[in-house]
Amino acid sequence: LAVVCLLFSYSYAVSSKIEPFYKGGKVQISKDEKYIFCTCGSRVNVLEISTGKIVHSVEHDDQEDITSFALSCDDELLVTASRALLLKQWDWRQAECTRSWRAIHTVPVASMTFDSTSTLLATGGCDGTIKLWDVVKQYCTHNLKGSSGVVHLVQFHPDISRLQLFSSSLDCGIRMWDLRSSQCVCVLQSHYSTVTSLSFSSDGGTMVSSGRDKICTVWNLKGRKAERTVPVYEAVESVVVLPQNKTFFEIGVTSKDLHFITAGSKGVLRVWEASTARCVYTQTLTAVSEEEEEEKDDDPRSLMYLLHMPASSRLATVTAEHNILLYQLPGLTTQQQFVGYNDEVLDVKFVGKDDSHIVVATNSCQLKVFELLTNSCQILYGHTGQSPAEGSKCMFIKMSVRVWQMDSDSGQVHCVAQGSSHTNAVGTISCSRLKVSFVVSGSQDCTVKVWDLPADLSTTEADIHQLTPRATEKAHDKDVNSVAVSPNDKLLASGSQDRTAKLWSLAGEGNVGLLGVFRGHRRGVWAVCFSPVDQVLATSSADGTTKLWSLQDFSCLKTFEGHDASVLKVVFVSRGTQLLTSGSDGLVKLWTIKTNECVKTLDAHQDKVWGLHGSRKDDKMVTGSADSNIAVWLVSVQELSNLLHEKKYLKALGLSLPFLPSPPPPNIQLFGPHAESLLRYCVVWNTNARNCQDAQAVLQVLLTHVPPEELLQYQGARAHLEGLIPYTERHMQRIGRLLQASMFLNYMWQKMRVAGAPSRVLETNDQEHQEGMCTSYFSCLSFQAGQTGLRLPTFPTCFLVFLPWPEYHRGQPKAHSVLCLLCFKMSFFILTDWSWVKRDSKICNRSSRGCQHNTKTVVVFWWCLLPHSILISAQDKPGVLPHFSFLNEALTDNDLQG
Repeated sequence: LAVVCLLFSYSYAVSSKIEPFYKGGKVQISKDEKYIFCTCGSRVNVLEISTGKIVHSVEHDDQEDITSFALSCDDELLVTASRALLLKQWDWRQAECTRSWRAIHTVPVASMTFDSTSTLLATGGCDGTIKLWDVVKQYCTHNLKGSSGVVHLVQFHPDISRLQLFSSSLDCGIRMWDLRSSQCVCVLQSHYSTVTSLSFSSDGGTMVSSGRDKICTVWNLKGRKAERTVPVYEAVESVVVLPQNKTFFEIGVTSKDLHFITAGSKGVLRVWEASTARCVYTQTLTAVSEEEEEEKDDDPRSLMYLLHMPASSRLATVTAEHNILLYQLPGLTTQQQFVGYNDEVLDVKFVGKDDSHIVVATNSCQLKVFELLTNSCQILYGHTGQSPAEGSKCMFIKMSVRVWQMDSDSGQVHCVAQGSSHTNAVGTISCSRLKVSFVVSGSQDCTVKVWDLPADLSTTEADIHQLTPRATEKAHDKDVNSVAVSPNDKLLASGSQDRTAKLWSLAGEGNVGLLGVFRGHRRGVWAVCFSPVDQVLATSSADGTTKLWSLQDFSCLKTFEGHDASVLKVVFVSRGTQLLTSGSDGLVKLWTIKTNECVKTLDAHQDKVWGLHGSRKDDKMVTGSADSNIAVWLVSVQELSNLLHEKKYLKALGLSLPFLPSPPPPNIQLFGPHAESLLRYCVVWNTNARNCQDAQAVLQVLLTHVPPEELLQYQGARAHLEGLIPYTERHMQRIGRLLQASMFLNYMWQKMRVAGAPSRVLETNDQEHQEGMCTSYFSCLSFQAGQTGLRLPTFPTCFLVFLPWPEYHRGQPKAHSVLCLLCFKMSFFILTDWSWVKRDSKICNRSSRGCQHNTKTVVVFWWCLLPHSILISAQDKPGVLPHFSFLNEALTDNDLQG
């Protein structure tokens, strides 16, 4: 006899999120090159480069957008400016505002920068003025006037002894300010459009400026004149002068002359030799399509910022689509890529070995492949238009189909095949399930196409397989929204805007044969999905319902209703016993098929949830929404149970923490910067007597393994520790009282021993303890039993002083059971908390209303206690004796005795 136990996934919890952290604006890298600072609306986010996680974030209380910010050169101070004309100084590691003052500017601040000593702050306003602030003494030192229009660029000369400030505004000139005299000493004129950046040579004698007029100018600062104008044939947003004391042969630097790198509208990095105005190196990007070549004026890869990281010899670029890429010098090899903003997420899928990556399709023309462990991203170019993704290994685009392959060792993804035959946008795709032999695509041209894949997909970047469809079928009367291949690769399902889903046969050679039509939805069908275990098909529709259909007779088996809007996606989970659906209402719902019941509603998005996919092991899922957020969910009960069974307690702790009242940061670790979450939970647990022991145990581990100086660096650590103190003192006082009570018990036991009896104390084992108690005799105190009507024996057998037990008051059956066992050994019982009697009499009074479990437990307790014990001091407690009478009546009740 074999028994199979299916663990239902009754709950999911978000284990990690990929959220927007950069939506345009200034980007700055810390001097230690560990963090990237970038703006996102009313916040400045701090991205840790090594992990790809947002570790800190500062936000203005007034929710006004931040117009500019600056990080000091010593990485200590962060100053932000908002549209409310306020400047705020932050201790960014603690996310604490240390100072706030009026900017004096009459309109918002457009640019700001620190000098190399981190004492002077320059702010350029939209009112054409520049203010200099002494951040140590906290006052305005200079008010520089003369610029025309918005001052969008301010920069100190790197040699602070010169006391020079450079600025640029709408007149396209570069002003040089002498801070000793607060005068503009000259205006450098060369550009005919906006000056975008300035970069200085290592000796400070030469400056290179860039502009959107497609030229760069090399300036001799000593003579205050232009030495050379370099035509770069693209609008340049940033320029960086290369260090002259290093060799960069790999990028064409073969002489000691001044060289600089430009980043601009063409999306490539170019190296220029200043003395000859010659481009010595041009970065090579991945191959692009002809359509993309025609759209160069609006290239999503155009670069907005170029930042030099001298300590690690790296470059960071920021693209127009808010992607941050890190390159390693001297070869300009791509090291890391971060996606600051995904815009609308249209689809997500798990890929890679053990589902280590997710592929994301958005309304941009790139596919993004995220490594879940580090959030590092590969950006895949080659498509134009929107790019939704389907299938475990294959993705599609507009009127073409592209097949991408991931290297299992390196995780790198490259295009291996492509084909174009549709006459309208491709809206859905699905891969074969048994082996990678074909793909099926559905389009807005109402057709379904089957594409055979080559047996050997290995290829070079220059030699991509060209696909031709083996079968084309006009499947529906309107757009085909979804296609799915059955687990045995013999059937194909399609769903359309014409309100129907259809079942097709793939068994024939070169043909797609119609087997049946599923009719019943009142609006368009958004998704179709085959069950992994049964011969059923699931469909989701814009009518707000999800339906299960029989593949035998095409009848509707079940209908699931619960979403308030269109159901956009449906997948089977828990070995085909449950369904996950996502909708336009931003919700994800978990359904049990057998009962038609929605057992869980998951709310983590603010807009349409277009993407929904489950992992191969059925232990997690990923969702993507139009709110730009991507959430990875873990199966809570099943995964936690498995980890505890395998004794992987550290991972179990990390998994369980997200289920607590306020979710901690993703991928929490016990010992590390996220240990502050444990400290925060300890404060909450410590406020409750039930959980205080757990809180103190976790606190002991933290204080043992985390140094105090590290603990105090955590955000809000001081406030958490202060919140622990009063409750901890209260718990200590309670423990002290219990300790005193136990000492009183020991004292009474020793004083009432019979002379000549063997010496025994409470520390002996249970058998010796019971023998010692049974050999002790004494005269029992009398109890006025007549007042209660109870007939109590007065013969002595043993002695026990029983003190208040707080857990008893919670009505725990375990507490009653332990007391019942003790009562068999008692003859002397002292009640010090008479609320027991009152409470238990009330429980007995509720027996007629079905509270049989607690009532029987209470009666058994008193039945054990009263015949063998002597109760004293009851007459000193008013209102107690009537309750004893009621308990006596309950003991004689035949039903309760039974």
